[in-house]
Amino acid sequence: MTTSQRSYQLEQGSASRPRTGRPVVRSLRGVVSSGHPLTSMAGMRILMDGGNAFDAMAAATFAAAVVEPIASYSLGAESVFMVSDAASGEVRAVSGQGVAPAAATVERYRSMGLDGIPTGPGDQAHLSFTVPGVVDALATILQRYGTMTLGEVLAPAIEYADGGIPNYEYMIAALDSEATRGQFDAYPPGGWEVFYSARDLPEAGSVLRQEALGAVLGAMARGEAEATGGRDARLRAGRDVFYRGDVADRIVRCAGSVGGSIAARDLAGYSASVEEPISTTFAGHRIYGQGPWTQGAVALQALNILEGFDLAAMGHNSPRYIHTVAEALKLAMADREAYYGDPEFADVPTAELLGKDYARGRAALIDPERPHPELPEPGAVPSAGPGNRVVMRGESALRGRGAAPGRPDGTTHVAVQDAAGNMACATPSGGAFTKSVFHPELGFALSTRIEMFNLEPGHPNVLAPGKRPRTTLICYIAERDGVPVMTFGCPGGDHQAQANLQLMLNTFVFGMDPQEAIEAPRFATDSVPNSFHPHVYHPGQLSVEEDLPADTVYDLKVMGHRVVRATVCGMGATITARDPATGSLSAGADPRRASYALGW
Repeated sequence: MTTSQRSYQLEQGSASRPRTGRPVVRSLRGVVSSGHPLTSMAGMRILMDGGNAFDAMAAATFAAAVVEPIASYSLGAESVFMVSDAASGEVRAVSGQGVAPAAATVERYRSMGLDGIPTGPGDQAHLSFTVPGVVDALATILQRYGTMTLGEVLAPAIEYADGGIPNYEYMIAALDSEATRGQFDAYPPGGWEVFYSARDLPEAGSVLRQEALGAVLGAMARGEAEATGGRDARLRAGRDVFYRGDVADRIVRCAGSVGGSIAARDLAGYSASVEEPISTTFAGHRIYGQGPWTQGAVALQALNILEGFDLAAMGHNSPRYIHTVAEALKLAMADREAYYGDPEFADVPTAELLGKDYARGRAALIDPERPHPELPEPGAVPSAGPGNRVVMRGESALRGRGAAPGRPDGTTHVAVQDAAGNMACATPSGGAFTKSVFHPELGFALSTRIEMFNLEPGHPNVLAPGKRPRTTLICYIAERDGVPVMTFGCPGGDHQAQANLQLMLNTFVFGMDPQEAIEAPRFATDSVPNSFHPHVYHPGQLSVEEDLPADTVYDLKVMGHRVVRATVCGMGATITARDPATGSLSAGADPRRASYALGW
């Protein structure tokens, strides 16, 4: 382009198009990124009112239950968290994953003739109700790391519920689902009167008000405001409204009315946990995630396996690169199926699975020319007991044919950083309209995540009362030179760990900024029994997003991959970053859905 041509183009607006469809959001005082602009704004309001990243993350996570109910996330569900406290240097994982009720036993389901725990769509949704965890986890984080009251962080969510929010296109598209309509009919009245207009889809821009949900949120705020004592005691009082007070009574009554088994003692006995995270190193970074009660170790194991490959020389999203990453993920997923479970109930060899020597042995199993046609065998871990094996349930034997998995129900993600260097991220989920029961008296649905347990005695992920299912929910914090610098999160069920891995590789290996890393096309192996009922298995299948070139897909098929096109492989990704030298903050948000990042 000549100088005169460039000058002409600049006069019209620009001489070149940006590399991404959305800009990286940059600021110095704080960033918030989440699954919707109003969710992000709830967190930003808290930052601008003097709260820290933990206060803002709590506000946004509460708000997401109002703004994003179609993201398979409700107040009666769960979330996992990563937090980094700048003052103490503490990096912690927080479990807000709900647990199995006391009445949920292997014997109960076996006596029904079941070999797994069913859920919706259909009239068995109540068999998979999970004790809610997210509210206690948020109260715990506020107590330990926050500065504001429960009422202050609840205020945006209460305003959204009572005053209403505009119905938006992503929500309307999700409501346009026969599974959702059928589920509301299976457990009437469901959410017909709340989310539809005379059983028709709402118009974009019409107002959605959720008075029952607002009443629950308001009751917690009042419980805190009316309590005596110090900040911790008042926070506890607000939390107890949900787990021991009027709201708890309503949860038990609603669950019981449809045949569910959540009891008052289940709610009263629930407690979130603040835990040491697991971690590994890769490309000069240490990456922290949740333990083996999640699939968080999948991405970390895959990073270890890939450490010995020259991924940069292969080229980003080249056939050889996609093949190598997918095969590493298969090996990690095989270990997930055999060894992961709640470590409070099972001996999980986490340290050995994350060992570098172990990873080198697994890496040697990758054939550079041909993919493994099915789920590989799990690795040999000497300390693991004989019960640690892959469970191929009868339902898992349902082998998928042809098409990629359908559109995921959702999950959402929230990430916040503040000027002081605090970082917090959350992946809330559960209570999907397509598989749970919406209770109008509560204004939300209960999680059904105990569907992820199996019923095999001795297995790390076998069902037990009070136990956490091996959840798909994860998020990560990465540090460099001992200083936390980034958060990563991406909803998407079994594609979560796979998408997060690609976000990290895009950043650490290929030097992409947060928005570039998010917008780059993704892929995922489906050659593993799905974590969700009915645990469908697609041996050898590789899902690739539609933006991957046809030539790449052709080469992958020639190698032996069963390639199918997918609309998304994880959606709602978020990355936030901090430059320790300057304090500059940046964030990206996924255009695959209504995600949005804000800076201050």
